[in-house]
Amino acid sequence: MKITNLKQFALSKNIRLKEQKEIAQIASDNMAKRFSYNREQIKKNFDSLISETGIETYRVYLEFEKKYGQEVFKAFAQNLIETKELSDNTRLGEILGGYFVVFDKFFLSLAQARRTRAGKSFEAIHNALFKELEYPFDEQRVINGKPDFIMPSFEHFKQNPIDCIIFTAKRTLRERWRQIVTEGTRGLGFYLATIDEKLTAPQLDEMHRNRIYIVCPQSIKEANYRDKVNVLSFTQFFKDYLDPAMERWRRNHVI
Repeated sequence: MKITNLKQFALSKNIRLKEQKEIAQIASDNMAKRFSYNREQIKKNFDSLISETGIETYRVYLEFEKKYGQEVFKAFAQNLIETKELSDNTRLGEILGGYFVVFDKFFLSLAQARRTRAGKSFEAIHNALFKELEYPFDEQRVINGKPDFIMPSFEHFKQNPIDCIIFTAKRTLRERWRQIVTEGTRGLGFYLATIDEKLTAPQLDEMHRNRIYIVCPQSIKEANYRDKVNVLSFTQFFKDYLDPAMERWRRNHVI
């Protein structure tokens, strides 16, 4: 059967790109080996680690993408030989030209995947760094919405939601924060990590009225949101919100 979708063909051969969470964990492990930070140093340097781990994640992704492409085209060439579609090497250009649209769709899907994975990487990097810091959380649990992290756990949220921290990471927010923060979670303190530098004063004021806090690198806060009380640096978030909650959870035997 003639191949019409190279990505589906790859799946049929069990050829897949690694999941973005796994790639981010590899990148985080690489950064841990590079810097050998202890927990306090990770928190102190969280802003730069978010940025540098993002760069490392993209580098690791490109390595796996290259390997994926090599495996796909190796299997594709083997299929041409096995089906005897390629029996005369002098017709190689003609045969490959006949697959131009198939190749075009395949490369377009890779380009789209890079954009999609860029957003997922931001969440995955937080996941990896929170694990390095040994903060307890459950992820992607449904609570009239689907935040990235519920701390310390989904079970504790069901028993005492007001005692929990709800945390979601999105590279950019724009108007999407209303979709992220549903009616079911607005009654709680909700934390949105972002590197979005274009949030407007009315947006931030509306978030403040809904008890929504923005968490971003100190440089972005200083440059864009200096006077906004509901915009926190990562250092502030750890020192004034998450670490005190950890002490409370330990004291009350929640964790």
